[in-house]
Amino acid sequence: MVFMKKPTSRILIINDENLILKEFIKGLNSAAKSLENPLGITFAGVTTAREALQAIQDDGDIQSVLVDDTLYTLKNGEKGSRNLQMTALKLVQEITRFRPELDIYILIAQEKEDEVVDALFTETVDGYFYREERDYRGMYRILNAQLQEKARTPFYDQLKNYVLMAKDAWHTPGHSSGDSLRDSPWASDFYQFIGEHIFRADLSVSVPMLDSLMEPTGVIAEAQKVAAKAFGARRTFFATNGTSTANKVIFQTLLAPGEKLLLDRNCHKSVHHGVVLSGAHPIYLDSSVNKKFSVYGPVPKQTLFNAIEEHSDAQALILTSCTYDGLRYDLPPIIKAAHAKGIKVIIDEAWYGFARFHPAFRPTALEAGADYATQSTHKVLSAFSQSSMIHINDPSFNEHLFRENFNMHTSTSPQYSMIASLDVARKQATLEGYKLLSRTLELAQEVREQINSTGVFRVLELVDLMPDEVKHDNIQLDSTKVTVDISRCGFAVEDLIRELFERYNIQVEKSTFNTLTLLLTIGTTRSKVSRLYDALMRIAREGRAPRRLYHIPEIPGFTNLKYLPRDAFYCGGELMPLLDEQERINNDLDGKVCADQITPYPPGIPVLVPGQTITHEVVRYLISMLRSQKRVEVHGIVYDGYLPCLRLLTAAEEKGLKKLVK
Repeated sequence: MVFMKKPTSRILIINDENLILKEFIKGLNSAAKSLENPLGITFAGVTTAREALQAIQDDGDIQSVLVDDTLYTLKNGEKGSRNLQMTALKLVQEITRFRPELDIYILIAQEKEDEVVDALFTETVDGYFYREERDYRGMYRILNAQLQEKARTPFYDQLKNYVLMAKDAWHTPGHSSGDSLRDSPWASDFYQFIGEHIFRADLSVSVPMLDSLMEPTGVIAEAQKVAAKAFGARRTFFATNGTSTANKVIFQTLLAPGEKLLLDRNCHKSVHHGVVLSGAHPIYLDSSVNKKFSVYGPVPKQTLFNAIEEHSDAQALILTSCTYDGLRYDLPPIIKAAHAKGIKVIIDEAWYGFARFHPAFRPTALEAGADYATQSTHKVLSAFSQSSMIHINDPSFNEHLFRENFNMHTSTSPQYSMIASLDVARKQATLEGYKLLSRTLELAQEVREQINSTGVFRVLELVDLMPDEVKHDNIQLDSTKVTVDISRCGFAVEDLIRELFERYNIQVEKSTFNTLTLLLTIGTTRSKVSRLYDALMRIAREGRAPRRLYHIPEIPGFTNLKYLPRDAFYCGGELMPLLDEQERINNDLDGKVCADQITPYPPGIPVLVPGQTITHEVVRYLISMLRSQKRVEVHGIVYDGYLPCLRLLTAAEEKGLKKLVK
């Protein structure tokens, strides 16, 4: 039998009169003990706003707050002489700014009802109680019901209910609740390894009670509505094809062929693929570069402001915040500048989907004013791989057009376990995200201190990672991404990764020629931290002499975009080798136009996109990547036998295409 931990839920009462406070705590705790209490609700109290804010900061188990409408404090310790500490309005704003996921209720006097309710009307207040009624059982029932509503997972609950009904399946999928595998002499091990419930929950869209991801009106719609509230969005949509598809859906919704899009060249490849699919006219903006560590950072703020001014006819701007290495834009002024020109703002928050649930990481993209935010819930919260969310705050959102594009990319047979995992990930983030993220931040600090104590490995901080071009752009660092300088350890990066994996059972997130990146999440444990420290300390004590590390060349600046990427991509093209028969650079490539996206990984930034003019510098860079001592994949290269080639537009194809106006 599996032992399941029971939740603890604390409700904080804030009242400046000690006797009244004690009476409320006693009465409500008594009600909690005598009535149904599945969420472990207990009540605690403080008499000042300062104590309340401190408790909310220190105690991750606080789920709700009950605030007296006026909070007074004794003046000079004299009875009968009181100063107003803080209005309920101000305290509600402070609480919401710090932990927006908390439920907030106000205790009011009946004669002040209209005044208090009017003052708090636009704030995030979940309800009101009359101070003099003292109906503790009634208050408890309301508080308990609201918390249970927040803890509900509409889709997951329904999926679980359906599985437990044990219906005979006369529909897809073919494994029929795992029956095709369970007794198979050839495949039953897969059934045992994966587990019974994953198959029983793998169902067909033929089950109406589980709703439709493509046209939700039931439990999926309900789960998405609850998620929108949790993440601070007007609308939220669940995506089961990852954030890659989420970005493409938004592009096709906002951009007609030929319309301009401002984008960070360092965006994920799905953004560049979305440019092709939507037919957009991209204005590529070179990101900043930290040459010492081959880290590509944000686009300089002034570059963005200049692009917004120069291309005020652009329909949209997309940026990645935070980056893979944890660098965060100062979004509010950038979004404000874009909106002033009528440009919609999309933020790829694939690596930052947890930020709403701890003040150390805010503001989120939506809080900074973004119209759209895409998040890989699976990357940094507890959802299954490929499970993502699209959050929308666009005041002119065209739901019909969005839905048509969403359905164009979404499978008509979605994996229901992925949808359930999004529902559960939202619940967990809402109810214990602050607590878990506080622990993650503590562990991130421990990791930094322990790695630095090896004397060989060193964690790079913001000042080390930030490229010179953005040093005055108010860039912030997400401390859950830990980048480690390995240049003094005596290993080449590939050898170090292999040593960590084979000898110490540690798999890292990514690497450059002289760094490793470690990703801490809400699932990171102190045991993992200890094992990492032990491994790095043992390697450090081996005392290997530092070896020469081969620097990857810096990616060339963006050249000229001659044609729309979509137009170039859909041409047949011709192959031309990068090298001639004497293994020298093929000079015939200079001035030709590429038909494909060519992306060395790392760093994962396209050096060529469809429609882009090729230069001698670009070809030299690609050849250096192919010959690099550090293993580099170059996506988009076509091999003719052993000869690496590029797919280029023919002269005849170029004549048939319309050149872009600069």
